[in-house]
Amino acid sequence: MRRQRLGAELRRLRACLGLTGDQVIASVGWPAKSKLSRLENGRSRPDLGDVLDLLDLYRVDECDRDRLVAIARDAANTGWLREYPVMTTRQRNYAELETGCDRIAEYAAVIVPGLLQTPEYARLRLQSSQRLASSNASSNMEAEVAALMARQTILTRPSNAPDYEAVVDENALLNRGAPATARAEQIARLAHLASLPNVTIRVLRCESVIDSFYLPYTGFSIYHFPDPDDPETIAVETLGRELVFSDRECVKQYTQVFEWISESALDAKESKAWLSEQLY
Repeated sequence: MRRQRLGAELRRLRACLGLTGDQVIASVGWPAKSKLSRLENGRSRPDLGDVLDLLDLYRVDECDRDRLVAIARDAANTGWLREYPVMTTRQRNYAELETGCDRIAEYAAVIVPGLLQTPEYARLRLQSSQRLASSNASSNMEAEVAALMARQTILTRPSNAPDYEAVVDENALLNRGAPATARAEQIARLAHLASLPNVTIRVLRCESVIDSFYLPYTGFSIYHFPDPDDPETIAVETLGRELVFSDRECVKQYTQVFEWISESALDAKESKAWLSEQLY
């Protein structure tokens, strides 16, 4: 998010001066135009020296300069990665979103959210998708599971743990989701996490009707960040990759759908009781 925000700011500053990418590259002496493109589109981790070169060229005033330098430092900081084992690009993308936010809301239509999964349930999910992987794809399952478990520590970190709310469809918890023993372990895990002060878990019963028979297209996650200038972001996990977007109209639609789903689900107390009943 910090890379994207920095890129948008730099792109805006360039546009205000009426400069083309070629003109900027020529002025700062960079060897390739693609470097500016990657920076403006948030696709590369910024080098502070490069950012300072652009701020000089754009004649940014002291106040805005200090603000953008702070954002650039945040965007370039990779120290948080030391807390995580080796992980895939997809896991790292989710970790980047989760680490920086203060609120997470998720709707799980058919699979328990990653932040709530037990190790055994996570292994089952990985095993079930392995047959779809290309023959030359390499995967260290235990490293993947360890990375997921490390991501989950944000829910219990001693300070600045995000407020987390999940609505889990009953279908994600019963029958086809996993063998009986793994399901029981997963449901027990949900019941335990629901007792945390910053975690709310709601169960959406199969017979529940969502706002005049609305049917969600898929599960999704909503990330809210403490800085009001960092936009709320939606992530939708698909078979091959995750879709991440933050345009306001889409965020508004997903937020409305989450409200409808939450209103139709059991409340937090009823959900805890339902989860406990499944264990006996």
